[in-house]
Amino acid sequence: QVQLVESGGGLVQAGGSLRLSCAASGRTFSTHHRGWFRQAPGKEREFVAAIRWDGGHPYYADFVKGRFTISRDNAKNTVYLQMNSLKAEDTAIYYCGVTYSGTYYRHKEYDYWGQGTQVTVSS
Repeated sequence: QVQLVESGGGLVQAGGSLRLSCAASGRTFSTHHRGWFRQAPGKEREFVAAIRWDGGHPYYADFVKGRFTISRDNAKNTVYLQMNSLKAEDTAIYYCGVTYSGTYYRHKEYDYWGQGTQVTVSS
């Protein structure tokens, strides 16, 4: 059974940092792209960042460029999201996903999802 488990969320002050992790089990995803999305209350799920299967071509939403960094460790079947200079508007549940599709900024292209981890940024 495939499982994606996010961790690392929490409460942080504006300007602070968090590092999210998403560990996969039940299957190796070294040939799949991995992505992060987020969903705030009353809003649709939105793309945050994605990384190609080999760790190349990280791709970011404009609102996180220069602040967030996505990375992956295929040996650990894990993807990370380093979030710096956090803002109150970054508050959301963050989800990681796995896709084989090249259009990895579209959440409907994802095959597997984690349960999410809450990130709350206080201003």
